[in-house]
Amino acid sequence: MQKVVIDLGPRSYPILIGTGILQDAVVIREAVTARDVLIVTNVTVGPLYLEQLTGALDGKRVRSTVLPDGERHKTLDVVARIFDALVAGHMNRDACVVALGGGVVGDMAGFAAACYQRGVDYVQVPTTLLAQVDSSVGGKTGVNHPGGKNLIGAFHQPRAVISDTGTLATLPPRELRAGLAEVIKYGLIADAGFLDWIDANLEAILRLDATALTHAIRRSCEIKAAIVAEDEREHGRRALLNLGHTFGHAIETATGYGHWLHGEAVGVGMLLAADVSRRIGWLGAGDVARLRGLLQRAGLPANAPAIGASRALELMRMDKKVLEGRIRLVLLQKTGEGVVRSDYPVDALEATLREHFGSAA
Repeated sequence: MQKVVIDLGPRSYPILIGTGILQDAVVIREAVTARDVLIVTNVTVGPLYLEQLTGALDGKRVRSTVLPDGERHKTLDVVARIFDALVAGHMNRDACVVALGGGVVGDMAGFAAACYQRGVDYVQVPTTLLAQVDSSVGGKTGVNHPGGKNLIGAFHQPRAVISDTGTLATLPPRELRAGLAEVIKYGLIADAGFLDWIDANLEAILRLDATALTHAIRRSCEIKAAIVAEDEREHGRRALLNLGHTFGHAIETATGYGHWLHGEAVGVGMLLAADVSRRIGWLGAGDVARLRGLLQRAGLPANAPAIGASRALELMRMDKKVLEGRIRLVLLQKTGEGVVRSDYPVDALEATLREHFGSAA
């Protein structure tokens, strides 16, 4: 088992990475210290791992709630079911919510924990690659709104993140590939050497090689940990972690939540961000072509849906990084060096939108 620490002073916590951690009752109980526990999972993950996790918490007062699966269910109405379970279980401020599942479960469970009785502990037990490298780490929680993705939420750090890489063996291949987009993101924004490593080890990750997987997850978490420790609430540098997300969220919202997996939309979004960076003169055509090839080798989409440039721009204006009416974009000054800018040439963005989304919806 390997450990990465998110250094946030009194809110610091460990990310534990390894195979078979869910079977280690000692590790689970060190992370979940509360007597009263609500496990939040979904109809897909619950049958696979709920009994195992409940067994590791033997002796505690454990309840569970099983939610529907999918991004389209990441709503306030579904979060209300978590509140109902907490109330029905007579759980108080010393309770702990445990999120067992992917990013949707983690976001909703964390949001419920942030709100219930003005804040209770929660622990993330991510079971997808995307959640293990990104959404379970950093304390962002929330739900979607018809007008935009993750518009309703709160920052609430978990007590621990427990990433059992063994759970990835039951992950559908499409979900695994979607998670790879976030891994690639870390190389693009902060570590060109890591991107080179991903390029050389992509096939090993896809065949679930334990050594390759563990390194990919650990290095991703190390990069995110350093950025979150510097900027917990995204007032500055943390926005780098949103490379591709402004474009990607527009894709998800325009096409209906769930039609595109989050990682798929982010992958295309990163390609569009790279294209804007090329138009500004920061990246070369070869850099963009390399990213496109890497996404294609990973089995990810490399072409945006024809939602229309005007619709894409409308949705991007609802992005949480918009300040004073100006869309801030995460761009690439070079491979391995991301920047957050609002002073980019607007015509470069508009040209990218027209080329990739089409001139009309």
